[in-house]
Formats: sequence, C-alpha cells, structure tokens
Amino acid sequence: MLVGTETGDDAAVWRISDDRALVATVDLITPIVDDARIWGRVAAVNSVSDVYAMGGRPLFALNLLCWNSAELPAALLDELLAGAAEVAAECGYVTVGGHTIDDPEPKFGLSVVGEAHPQRLLRNSGLRDGDALVLTKALGTGVISTAAKADRAAPAAIDAMIASMCRPNAEAATVALDAGATGATDVTGFGLLGHLAQMARVSRVDVTLDVDAVPVLPHARDLAAADHVPGGSRRNLDWVRDRLDTGCIDEVTLTVLADAQTSGGLLFGLAAQAAEAITRLRSCGHDCAVIGRAVRGSGLIRLR
Repeated sequence: MLVGTETGDDAAVWRISDDRALVATVDLITPIVDDARIWGRVAAVNSVSDVYAMGGRPLFALNLLCWNSAELPAALLDELLAGAAEVAAECGYVTVGGHTIDDPEPKFGLSVVGEAHPQRLLRNSGLRDGDALVLTKALGTGVISTAAKADRAAPAAIDAMIASMCRPNAEAATVALDAGATGATDVTGFGLLGHLAQMARVSRVDVTLDVDAVPVLPHARDLAAADHVPGGSRRNLDWVRDRLDTGCIDEVTLTVLADAQTSGGLLFGLAAQAAEAITRLRSCGHDCAVIGRAVRGSGLIRLR
C-alpha cells in the first residue's frame, strides 16, 4: 500500500507489513566539484538523503549515469564510481547495478530503496505545536559552489563545503528518531526557507526562526554579499517571500537562508531532548543547532 510522499519531491513509501515499509527515492546532480571521486561521494550522499529524512535505512541502490564517452576518459568514470562505492560501504547499502546513457553534459546519481518502520516514519507534515527545530548541517553550499566555479571561493570555504556535502545524514536520522521526532525533511534544492515553509504549511504550524542561531559555512555570507548566488537560491527566496515576516533581516541573510543546498542536512522538530540531541550530533561532528520553534498556525515564518 502506498503510504505517501511527504518528505519532499523525490521519495515515496510503501507499507508492506505492519512493521515494515519500503522507501524509494531518486536524485541526479551535475558535477559540483572538479574531483570526480568527490563528485561521486556527494552525489551518493545526496541521493540517499531522502531515505534518512524519512527515518529509514538504505538497502540497495542503482547508479544512474549520463556520460560523454567521446570526451571524458574511462579513468574519470572509475573515480566517480569509486566515490559512490565508498558511500555505499559507509552507509551499509549495496549497489546492485545501474544504467548509463550518452549525454554531452555529465550527470550522476542513484535510485535508492530503503526500509523503515511504518509507525516511526518521519514526515514533513509531522511538526507539532511547541517543537524545537534542529538543523544538522550549516548552510551555504550553493553560494560557495557558485563562487568556486568563478574561482572566487577560498580553499577553506571549498574544503568546508565538501566536508559538509560528503557527510551522510545517517547519524542525524538516528538521533531524530531516538529523541522522538515526528516531523523532518532534508534541506536541499529549495533551501532552508523553502523546505521550512512547506513543512510549516502542511504541518499547520507557524515558525519563529532564530536567524543568528542558523549555522552557516565559512565565507558563505561574504560570497553571497559579493553576488555569488545561484539562480535557484534567488527563485527560492522569491517563492517564499509571501510566507515570511522578515522583520529587520537584511537581504544577504535572507539569500543565505534561501540558498539552494546540495546534500544538505536534516531539519526536524523535537518536543523534548533538543539539547541532548545537539550534544550527541556535535559529538559526531555535525555543525548543528536549535534554530527556532513551531507553534500552531497556518504556515507563517517569522524571522528574528
């Protein structure tokens, strides 16, 4: 039985028994860094993220590859697939095959199937009145990657971006479930504000966002101020403006909050144990924070 597609755009859930559901998801990205192995890692982590955002664990995956075989050497492809294989080993799923097509612009991603308990699913409609909001990765990958393509990003910014994108959300999902979360999503292409606006609307809550508490990658704000902003981030902000009470928040900060992320963190709500969850996540290396609170409402986001 189809249970729903409530984590975002790319995942669906089928309940196959009282204690087991299958989660299916798919994602593709173009190269976000020059190093093929790192691209493979980022693409795999990004693809498997929706399984974790639903509180599941990945079981198996299929590689999906668009490749310009006339111009790109086989050694580069070997590195790409090796990076993805490293993530599969870390996350405990098996890559069982894949599909390749010729394409002038290379793209890579995975179709992933995982499992979850039907009564412990995390949904983007699951935020509750009084929930504290936990974000498990810093923002800014869109801004930094855009600046890097223009050769304007410092090595420290690029290194921080890569480290963030290569970190799977497995530990974050475990912490969320153990702490009693019911509402969660991963922060990806629609940015924090876009994903949060959708969560608030379908959960029927308003959100007060503590802007100063939101973690941001090194140099990301300065790069946004220098207008190294992807088109997707601008569209995200335009889309969400009518749901925002921005207060005195400046435009650069709004842009970072709407920045389109690749392989972003989880955003989830906790009725209790938020401090313990943060401590546990930080001990695992996550750049995380409690960034706001939900109250019963109609989907408004207040920035303070």
